[in-house]
This record gives sequence, C-alpha cells and structure tokens, in this order.
Amino acid sequence: MSKKRETPQMSDPAHAPLPPAGQAVYAISVAAELSGVGIQTLRLYEQHGLISPVRSEGGTRRYSGADLARLARVRALAEQGINLAGIARILHLEDANTALRETNNALTAQRDHDPNRHRPLR
Repeated sequence: MSKKRETPQMSDPAHAPLPPAGQAVYAISVAAELSGVGIQTLRLYEQHGLISPVRSEGGTRRYSGADLARLARVRALAEQGINLAGIARILHLEDANTALRETNNALTAQRDHDPNRHRPLR
C-alpha cells in the first residue's frame, strides 16, 4: 500500500489578497480589461492628464488599484456626458478638496493633542 504524497495546496487566486491601492502592478491590457476601457482610451486619458500610470524602467505603463478607481470615476463622469476638459476640472477640484480635508484633519488632530491647549491664560 503506497502512501499518497501530499503536496501543498495552491492558494485560490480568487481569494488572494489584492496589492495595496497605490502599488502599480497592472499592465495596460489588464487595466483596460478591469476598468472596461479600451487601451487607446487609457492612452487618451493619460494624454489629457486624467490618469498618471507609473512607468517601469522599460517604459511600460503600470496601473494601481487607485488608478483603476480613478478610471471608474472618469467613466462615470463620461457616461454623464461630461467632456474630457470638464472631467479634468472636476477631478482637479475633487483632488484639491481631498487634500484640504486631509490638512484640516491633521491640523485638528495636532490641536487636539496640544498639551498647552487647555492651559489657563495668565
């Protein structure tokens, strides 16, 4: 009677953890498939500054999860009939708003942790 040799099981790719949102790992063909946008459209969006994929040492575009989320936002705006210049302006304002919120949150946290904040005036 021979023993069945056990091999380590491969992890299920469907349950594999996703890379961090900022890590650029997706090639342009994969990004196009995942986002439902054509490769030429991705290049057009890049030309208009709507997305900025990282370039590998060889010049290959690499997209991150954050890029894919931004592409979903661009698609949603385009489906509403907004032109590329309008989309660029909206994204710029949304990015500025996010930066202001982050600054405000940091300043609020700094104020709340200031040991001199509650010191009585003399």
